[in-house]
Amino acid sequence: MKKFRPAFSALILAALLPLAFAQTPTAAPAKKIDASAPIAKADANGVINANFQKSHESFLARGKAGPIDVLFLGDSITAGWANPARAHIWESFYGKNQPANFGIGGDQTQHVIWRIENGELDGIKPKVTVLMLGTNNTSPAPSGHTAAEIAAADKKIVELIRAKIPGTKVLLLAIFPRGARKNPQGVITDDAITDAARRTKVINAVNIELAKLDDGKNVRYLDINASFVGQDGKIPFAIMPDQLHPNTAGYQLWADAMKPLLTEMLK
Repeated sequence: MKKFRPAFSALILAALLPLAFAQTPTAAPAKKIDASAPIAKADANGVINANFQKSHESFLARGKAGPIDVLFLGDSITAGWANPARAHIWESFYGKNQPANFGIGGDQTQHVIWRIENGELDGIKPKVTVLMLGTNNTSPAPSGHTAAEIAAADKKIVELIRAKIPGTKVLLLAIFPRGARKNPQGVITDDAITDAARRTKVINAVNIELAKLDDGKNVRYLDINASFVGQDGKIPFAIMPDQLHPNTAGYQLWADAMKPLLTEMLK
């Protein structure tokens, strides 16, 4: 019987190999999300992110609580106005205008579209809505979007704002500049430099398209990015320590640069 064992073993192995390979899961290709299609931030199980939902509900409550003359709409850069260290700037520049901050960290265009279509602009009548959005859409493929896709999504948001609140004027800001970010070890790697250059190219292309939405009356485009860049063309760490989010000094620059046009639009 021993002389038959090698042949028998080979037959068993041949039978089992296809089963082993068949049981190996094949990774599905990542699906790119439409930058203009409304979607709420959710986890892998489809459950809406708790912080996102909490913020959304707080915005709905703010809309019902009282009048809003100036509305800020955007991502974490907009949300950063809520930092207590910037309260004096916020109050000094916008306090008399009954302002509201509808910014959520990590939001992309599709998230803001979802928020608008789920009631955040219902029942409010701001004189001016300040919109700055799109930097989070510049992530690498496949999750990121092209300049054309981001610009089209921002255009859709402007149209939604005007449709929901016909009496509001939109102050559309150029997407702020960003630089190479440090890794957890505090080092700026070559990959970070390459990524920053790629994102900057996308942002610059988006801003060119956003400028075309300025109609001189109801939608005004404003590029204040020169305020955040030094003479060497780089973003000073003293203004954006992480090369993405302004610090308090950066928010002061933002307020100063935006004041003339905002004042004009509020008249």
